Amino acid sequence: MSGPRVFFYVQHLLGIGHLRRAAALGRGLLEAGAAVDFVLGGAPVEGIAPRGAAVVQLPPAVASDSNFTHLLDAAGNKVDERWKATRKQALLDAYGAIKPDIVLLEMYPFGRRQFRFELLPLLDLVAATRPKPLVAVSVRDILVDKGRMDRAREAVEIVKRHVDKVLVHGDPRLVRFDLTFPLATEIAGKLDYTGFVVERMAQPSATVDRAKGEILVSAGGGAVGFPLLSAAIRARKLTRYRHRTWRVITGGNLPAAQRQELDRLAGGDPGIVIESFRPDFARLLAGCQLSVSQAGYNTVMELIALKCPAVVVPFAEGGESEQTLRARVLTERKVLGMVDSEFLTPGTLAAAVDAAQPPAPLELNLDGAARSAADLVAAWTQARR
Repeated sequence: MSGPRVFFYVQHLLGIGHLRRAAALGRGLLEAGAAVDFVLGGAPVEGIAPRGAAVVQLPPAVASDSNFTHLLDAAGNKVDERWKATRKQALLDAYGAIKPDIVLLEMYPFGRRQFRFELLPLLDLVAATRPKPLVAVSVRDILVDKGRMDRAREAVEIVKRHVDKVLVHGDPRLVRFDLTFPLATEIAGKLDYTGFVVERMAQPSATVDRAKGEILVSAGGGAVGFPLLSAAIRARKLTRYRHRTWRVITGGNLPAAQRQELDRLAGGDPGIVIESFRPDFARLLAGCQLSVSQAGYNTVMELIALKCPAVVVPFAEGGESEQTLRARVLTERKVLGMVDSEFLTPGTLAAAVDAAQPPAPLELNLDGAARSAADLVAAWTQARR
Protein backbone atom coordinates (compact mmCIF):
# COMPACT_ATOMS: atom_id res chain seq x y z
CA MET A 1 0.00 0.00 0.00
CA SER A 2 1.42 3.39 -0.99
CA GLY A 3 1.32 6.29 1.43
CA PRO A 4 -1.29 9.06 1.48
CA ARG A 5 -1.23 12.18 -0.67
CA VAL A 6 -1.32 15.33 1.46
CA PHE A 7 -2.78 18.65 0.32
CA PHE A 8 -0.97 21.11 2.62
CA TYR A 9 -2.42 24.65 2.57
CA VAL A 10 -0.09 27.32 3.98
CA GLN A 11 -0.70 31.07 3.94
CA HIS A 12 2.06 33.29 5.27
CA LEU A 13 1.43 37.03 5.43
CA LEU A 14 4.37 38.86 7.01
CA GLY A 15 7.33 36.75 8.09
CA ILE A 16 8.30 33.28 6.92
CA GLY A 17 8.02 31.46 10.26
CA HIS A 18 4.83 29.67 9.23
CA LEU A 19 6.51 28.53 6.02
CA ARG A 20 9.59 27.23 7.81
CA ARG A 21 7.49 25.20 10.24
CA ALA A 22 5.39 23.88 7.37
CA ALA A 23 8.53 22.89 5.47
CA ALA A 24 9.75 20.87 8.45
CA LEU A 25 6.35 19.17 8.69
CA GLY A 26 6.42 18.44 4.98
CA ARG A 27 9.83 16.85 5.31
CA GLY A 28 8.50 14.65 8.11
CA LEU A 29 5.54 13.59 5.97
CA LEU A 30 7.79 12.70 3.04
CA GLU A 31 9.98 10.61 5.30
CA ALA A 32 6.87 8.85 6.60
CA GLY A 33 6.03 7.77 3.06
CA ALA A 34 3.47 10.43 2.13
CA ALA A 35 3.34 12.46 -1.06
CA VAL A 36 3.09 16.16 -0.26
CA ASP A 37 1.60 18.98 -2.33
CA PHE A 38 2.24 22.39 -0.80
CA VAL A 39 -0.50 24.84 -1.74
CA LEU A 40 1.02 28.21 -0.95
CA GLY A 41 -0.85 31.50 -0.73
CA GLY A 42 1.84 33.98 0.28
CA ALA A 43 4.63 35.69 -1.63
CA PRO A 44 6.82 33.03 -3.29
CA VAL A 45 9.92 32.03 -1.32
CA GLU A 46 12.44 30.19 -3.45
CA GLY A 47 13.61 26.82 -2.17
CA ILE A 48 11.36 26.72 0.90
CA ALA A 49 9.64 23.42 0.07
CA PRO A 50 11.55 20.24 0.94
CA ARG A 51 12.97 18.15 -1.86
CA GLY A 52 10.40 15.70 -3.16
CA ALA A 53 7.38 17.91 -2.47
CA ALA A 54 5.23 19.46 -5.19
CA VAL A 55 4.28 23.15 -5.00
CA VAL A 56 1.12 24.88 -6.18
CA GLN A 57 1.44 28.66 -5.98
CA LEU A 58 -1.88 30.46 -5.60
CA PRO A 59 -2.21 34.14 -6.55
CA PRO A 60 -0.18 35.55 -3.66
CA ALA A 61 -1.51 37.72 -0.85
CA VAL A 62 0.52 39.60 1.75
CA ALA A 63 -0.29 41.79 4.74
CA SER A 64 -0.39 45.53 4.15
CA ASP A 65 1.42 46.22 7.44
CA SER A 66 2.36 44.69 10.78
CA ASN A 67 -1.22 45.27 11.98
CA PHE A 68 -2.54 43.00 9.18
CA THR A 69 -4.94 45.82 8.26
CA HIS A 70 -5.53 44.73 4.67
CA LEU A 71 -4.60 41.99 2.23
CA LEU A 72 -2.58 43.09 -0.78
CA ASP A 73 -2.10 41.27 -4.07
CA ALA A 74 1.21 40.73 -5.88
CA ALA A 75 1.08 44.26 -7.33
CA GLY A 76 0.53 45.84 -3.91
CA ASN A 77 -3.14 46.58 -4.47
CA LYS A 78 -5.83 45.92 -1.86
CA VAL A 79 -7.58 42.70 -2.79
CA ASP A 80 -11.17 42.99 -4.00
CA GLU A 81 -14.04 40.58 -4.52
CA ARG A 82 -12.92 39.77 -8.06
CA TRP A 83 -9.46 38.81 -6.80
CA LYS A 84 -11.02 36.68 -4.07
CA ALA A 85 -13.18 34.85 -6.59
CA THR A 86 -10.15 34.10 -8.78
CA ARG A 87 -8.12 32.96 -5.81
CA LYS A 88 -10.92 30.75 -4.46
CA GLN A 89 -11.33 29.05 -7.82
CA ALA A 90 -7.58 28.44 -8.06
CA LEU A 91 -7.67 26.75 -4.65
CA LEU A 92 -10.67 24.58 -5.49
CA ASP A 93 -9.13 23.65 -8.85
CA ALA A 94 -5.92 22.61 -7.11
CA TYR A 95 -7.89 20.39 -4.75
CA GLY A 96 -9.70 18.78 -7.68
CA ALA A 97 -6.46 18.16 -9.54
CA ILE A 98 -4.53 16.75 -6.58
CA LYS A 99 -7.28 14.45 -5.25
CA PRO A 100 -5.66 14.16 -1.82
CA ASP A 101 -6.13 11.60 0.91
CA ILE A 102 -5.36 14.16 3.63
CA VAL A 103 -6.11 17.89 3.69
CA LEU A 104 -3.84 19.71 6.13
CA LEU A 105 -4.61 23.37 6.88
CA GLU A 106 -2.02 25.57 8.53
CA MET A 107 -3.66 27.65 11.31
CA TYR A 108 -7.26 27.81 10.07
CA PRO A 109 -9.75 28.04 11.79
CA PHE A 110 -7.60 29.23 14.72
CA GLY A 111 -6.14 31.97 12.53
CA ARG A 112 -6.19 33.18 8.93
CA ARG A 113 -9.88 34.18 9.17
CA GLN A 114 -9.27 36.65 6.34
CA PHE A 115 -9.16 33.62 4.05
CA ARG A 116 -12.42 32.02 5.07
CA PHE A 117 -13.80 33.23 1.71
CA GLU A 118 -11.86 30.33 0.15
CA LEU A 119 -11.35 27.91 3.03
CA LEU A 120 -15.00 27.40 3.92
CA PRO A 121 -15.83 26.48 0.30
CA LEU A 122 -12.81 24.17 0.29
CA LEU A 123 -14.02 22.42 3.45
CA ASP A 124 -17.50 22.05 1.98
CA LEU A 125 -15.99 20.51 -1.15
CA VAL A 126 -13.91 18.12 0.95
CA ALA A 127 -17.02 17.10 2.90
CA ALA A 128 -18.77 16.23 -0.36
CA THR A 129 -15.88 14.12 -1.67
CA ARG A 130 -16.11 10.32 -1.58
CA PRO A 131 -14.14 8.78 -0.11
CA LYS A 132 -13.78 11.79 2.13
CA PRO A 133 -10.19 12.86 2.84
CA LEU A 134 -8.96 13.14 6.40
CA VAL A 135 -8.92 16.81 7.47
CA ALA A 136 -6.33 18.07 9.94
CA VAL A 137 -5.17 21.45 11.23
CA SER A 138 -1.57 22.36 12.01
CA VAL A 139 -1.38 25.00 14.75
CA ARG A 140 1.25 26.27 17.14
CA ASP A 141 0.73 25.93 20.89
CA ILE A 142 0.19 29.65 21.57
CA LEU A 143 -2.36 31.68 19.63
CA VAL A 144 -2.60 35.45 19.35
CA ASP A 145 -5.13 36.43 22.00
CA LYS A 146 -7.59 38.95 20.54
CA GLY A 147 -10.10 38.45 23.35
CA ARG A 148 -12.82 37.51 20.85
CA MET A 149 -14.95 34.67 22.23
CA ASP A 150 -17.18 34.86 19.16
CA ARG A 151 -14.22 33.91 16.98
CA ALA A 152 -13.23 31.12 19.34
CA ARG A 153 -16.79 29.78 19.15
CA GLU A 154 -16.68 29.99 15.35
CA ALA A 155 -13.43 27.99 15.31
CA VAL A 156 -14.93 25.30 17.55
CA GLU A 157 -17.95 24.91 15.31
CA ILE A 158 -15.75 24.57 12.21
CA VAL A 159 -13.57 21.97 13.93
CA LYS A 160 -16.61 19.98 15.08
CA ARG A 161 -18.13 20.06 11.59
CA HIS A 162 -15.10 19.55 9.38
CA VAL A 163 -11.88 18.61 11.18
CA ASP A 164 -10.71 15.16 12.25
CA LYS A 165 -7.47 16.11 14.04
CA VAL A 166 -5.93 19.29 15.44
CA LEU A 167 -2.15 18.94 15.59
CA VAL A 168 -0.94 21.26 18.37
CA HIS A 169 2.79 21.75 17.85
CA GLY A 170 3.83 22.06 21.45
CA ASP A 171 4.40 20.24 24.71
CA PRO A 172 1.75 20.62 27.45
CA ARG A 173 4.52 20.50 30.05
CA LEU A 174 5.41 24.02 28.92
CA VAL A 175 2.15 25.55 27.63
CA ARG A 176 -1.29 24.03 27.27
CA PHE A 177 -3.43 24.99 24.28
CA ASP A 178 -6.25 26.19 26.53
CA LEU A 179 -4.02 28.98 27.86
CA THR A 180 -4.77 30.99 24.70
CA PHE A 181 -7.76 29.06 23.33
CA PRO A 182 -10.30 29.00 26.17
CA LEU A 183 -12.72 26.60 24.45
CA ALA A 184 -10.10 23.86 23.98
CA THR A 185 -12.00 21.44 26.23
CA GLU A 186 -14.87 21.38 23.72
CA ILE A 187 -12.59 19.83 21.08
CA ALA A 188 -10.30 17.92 23.44
CA GLY A 189 -10.97 14.63 21.68
CA LYS A 190 -9.48 16.00 18.48
CA LEU A 191 -6.40 17.68 20.00
CA ASP A 192 -3.05 16.00 19.58
CA TYR A 193 0.05 17.52 21.19
CA THR A 194 2.81 16.59 18.78
CA GLY A 195 5.79 18.18 20.46
CA PHE A 196 7.60 21.17 18.99
CA VAL A 197 8.48 21.25 15.32
CA VAL A 198 12.20 22.00 15.06
CA GLU A 199 14.41 21.81 12.00
CA ARG A 200 17.07 19.14 12.31
CA MET A 201 20.27 20.79 13.50
CA ALA A 202 23.65 19.42 14.43
CA GLN A 203 24.18 19.75 18.14
CA PRO A 204 27.11 21.91 19.29
CA SER A 205 30.36 20.00 19.40
CA ALA A 206 31.69 19.26 22.85
CA THR A 207 34.81 21.15 21.80
CA VAL A 208 32.93 24.37 20.98
CA ASP A 209 33.83 27.13 23.45
CA ARG A 210 30.91 29.54 23.45
CA ALA A 211 32.93 31.95 25.58
CA LYS A 212 35.02 32.67 22.48
CA GLY A 213 32.04 32.98 20.15
CA GLU A 214 30.34 35.96 18.55
CA ILE A 215 27.24 37.83 19.59
CA LEU A 216 24.67 36.77 17.01
CA VAL A 217 21.83 39.23 16.33
CA SER A 218 18.92 38.17 14.12
CA ALA A 219 15.33 39.07 13.30
CA GLY A 220 13.89 36.22 11.25
CA GLY A 221 12.90 37.35 7.77
CA GLY A 222 13.56 40.95 8.78
CA ALA A 223 10.29 42.57 7.73
CA VAL A 224 9.66 43.89 11.25
CA GLY A 225 13.17 43.56 12.66
CA PHE A 226 14.58 47.07 12.38
CA PRO A 227 13.89 48.26 15.97
CA LEU A 228 15.72 45.25 17.40
CA LEU A 229 18.60 45.32 14.91
CA SER A 230 19.25 49.05 15.32
CA ALA A 231 19.05 48.85 19.11
CA ALA A 232 21.54 45.97 19.11
CA ILE A 233 24.08 47.89 17.04
CA ARG A 234 23.79 50.86 19.39
CA ALA A 235 23.92 48.58 22.47
CA ARG A 236 27.24 46.93 21.55
CA LYS A 237 29.46 49.70 22.92
CA LEU A 238 27.49 49.69 26.21
CA THR A 239 28.09 46.00 26.99
CA ARG A 240 30.94 43.96 28.37
CA TYR A 241 31.09 42.38 24.92
CA ARG A 242 32.04 45.65 23.21
CA HIS A 243 35.29 44.09 21.95
CA ARG A 244 33.59 40.96 20.63
CA THR A 245 32.36 40.60 17.04
CA TRP A 246 28.61 41.24 16.72
CA ARG A 247 27.21 39.52 13.64
CA VAL A 248 23.87 41.01 12.56
CA ILE A 249 21.69 38.88 10.24
CA THR A 250 19.00 41.19 8.90
CA GLY A 251 16.85 38.72 6.95
CA GLY A 252 16.01 39.13 3.29
CA ASN A 253 12.83 41.16 3.86
CA LEU A 254 14.39 44.14 5.62
CA PRO A 255 13.54 47.26 3.56
CA ALA A 256 16.53 48.72 1.70
CA ALA A 257 16.32 52.09 3.47
CA GLN A 258 16.47 50.38 6.85
CA ARG A 259 19.48 48.33 5.78
CA GLN A 260 21.24 51.55 4.78
CA GLU A 261 20.48 53.00 8.20
CA LEU A 262 21.99 49.94 9.90
CA ASP A 263 25.15 50.36 7.82
CA ARG A 264 25.29 54.01 8.88
CA LEU A 265 24.87 53.09 12.55
CA ALA A 266 27.66 50.53 12.30
CA GLY A 267 29.91 53.27 10.93
CA GLY A 268 32.37 50.90 9.35
CA ASP A 269 33.25 49.32 12.72
CA PRO A 270 35.02 46.03 11.86
CA GLY A 271 33.50 44.51 15.00
CA ILE A 272 30.00 44.78 13.53
CA VAL A 273 29.33 42.45 10.60
CA ILE A 274 25.98 42.96 8.84
CA GLU A 275 24.68 40.27 6.49
CA SER A 276 21.29 39.66 4.92
CA PHE A 277 21.31 35.87 5.12
CA ARG A 278 23.47 32.96 6.19
CA PRO A 279 22.64 29.44 4.97
CA ASP A 280 24.70 28.12 7.90
CA PHE A 281 22.73 30.10 10.49
CA ALA A 282 22.22 27.00 12.67
CA ARG A 283 25.99 26.49 12.79
CA LEU A 284 26.46 30.11 13.85
CA LEU A 285 23.81 29.68 16.53
CA ALA A 286 25.49 26.52 17.79
CA GLY A 287 28.79 28.32 18.32
CA CYS A 288 27.85 31.86 19.36
CA GLN A 289 28.39 33.23 22.84
CA LEU A 290 24.93 34.77 22.90
CA SER A 291 21.93 35.15 20.62
CA VAL A 292 19.89 38.36 20.48
CA SER A 293 16.67 37.88 18.53
CA GLN A 294 12.91 38.12 18.42
CA ALA A 295 10.88 35.34 20.05
CA GLY A 296 9.07 33.60 17.24
CA TYR A 297 8.23 29.91 17.51
CA ASN A 298 11.02 28.66 15.24
CA THR A 299 13.68 30.92 16.70
CA VAL A 300 12.93 29.99 20.29
CA MET A 301 12.79 26.27 19.55
CA GLU A 302 16.18 26.45 17.83
CA LEU A 303 17.61 28.24 20.87
CA ILE A 304 16.27 25.50 23.14
CA ALA A 305 17.44 22.68 20.88
CA LEU A 306 20.97 24.12 20.73
CA LYS A 307 21.05 25.15 24.41
CA CYS A 308 22.06 28.64 23.32
CA PRO A 309 22.29 31.54 25.80
CA ALA A 310 19.85 34.14 24.57
CA VAL A 311 18.12 37.46 25.01
CA VAL A 312 14.84 37.89 23.13
CA VAL A 313 12.78 40.95 22.25
CA PRO A 314 9.28 39.69 21.39
CA PHE A 315 7.48 41.23 18.42
CA ALA A 316 4.32 42.81 19.82
CA GLU A 317 2.96 45.20 17.20
CA GLY A 318 -0.62 45.00 16.00
CA GLY A 319 -1.84 43.25 19.14
CA GLU A 320 0.52 40.32 18.64
CA SER A 321 0.79 38.51 21.98
CA GLU A 322 2.17 35.08 21.06
CA GLN A 323 5.88 35.95 21.20
CA THR A 324 5.56 37.86 24.46
CA LEU A 325 3.74 35.03 26.21
CA ARG A 326 6.24 32.44 24.97
CA ALA A 327 9.16 34.58 26.09
CA ARG A 328 7.68 35.18 29.55
CA VAL A 329 7.07 31.48 30.12
CA LEU A 330 10.67 30.70 29.21
CA THR A 331 12.05 33.62 31.22
CA GLU A 332 10.26 32.23 34.28
CA ARG A 333 11.99 28.90 33.59
CA LYS A 334 15.35 30.74 33.34
CA VAL A 335 15.84 29.48 29.79
CA LEU A 336 16.47 32.94 28.32
CA GLY A 337 16.47 36.65 29.06
CA MET A 338 13.88 39.08 27.75
CA VAL A 339 13.34 42.76 26.99
CA ASP A 340 9.74 43.85 26.36
CA SER A 341 9.53 45.63 23.01
CA GLU A 342 7.84 48.66 24.59
CA PHE A 343 10.91 49.14 26.81
CA LEU A 344 13.50 48.44 24.11
CA THR A 345 16.39 50.91 24.12
CA PRO A 346 20.12 50.38 23.59
CA GLY A 347 20.50 50.67 27.36
CA THR A 348 17.85 48.10 28.34
CA LEU A 349 19.14 45.69 25.71
CA ALA A 350 22.75 46.14 26.84
CA ALA A 351 21.75 45.43 30.45
CA ALA A 352 19.95 42.24 29.41
CA VAL A 353 22.93 41.12 27.32
CA ASP A 354 25.30 41.64 30.24
CA ALA A 355 22.96 39.74 32.59
CA ALA A 356 22.42 36.76 30.25
CA GLN A 357 23.19 33.30 31.63
CA PRO A 358 23.41 29.80 30.13
CA PRO A 359 19.92 28.32 29.81
CA ALA A 360 18.50 26.22 32.64
CA PRO A 361 17.78 22.59 31.71
CA LEU A 362 14.38 22.11 30.10
CA GLU A 363 12.95 18.76 29.05
CA LEU A 364 10.64 19.10 26.05
CA ASN A 365 9.51 16.98 23.12
CA LEU A 366 11.24 18.53 20.06
CA ASP A 367 10.30 15.79 17.60
CA GLY A 368 7.05 17.36 16.47
CA ALA A 369 7.57 16.96 12.72
CA ALA A 370 8.06 13.19 12.85
CA ARG A 371 5.30 12.76 15.43
CA SER A 372 2.83 14.82 13.38
CA ALA A 373 3.59 12.80 10.26
CA ALA A 374 3.28 9.49 12.06
CA ASP A 375 -0.05 10.49 13.61
CA LEU A 376 -1.51 11.64 10.29
CA VAL A 377 -0.42 8.54 8.41
CA ALA A 378 -1.71 6.30 11.20
CA ALA A 379 -5.08 8.11 11.26
CA TRP A 380 -5.39 7.82 7.48
CA THR A 381 -4.50 4.13 7.58
CA GLN A 382 -7.07 3.51 10.32
CA ALA A 383 -9.76 5.39 8.39
CA ARG A 384 -9.23 3.16 5.33
CA ARG A 385 -9.96 -0.04 7.23
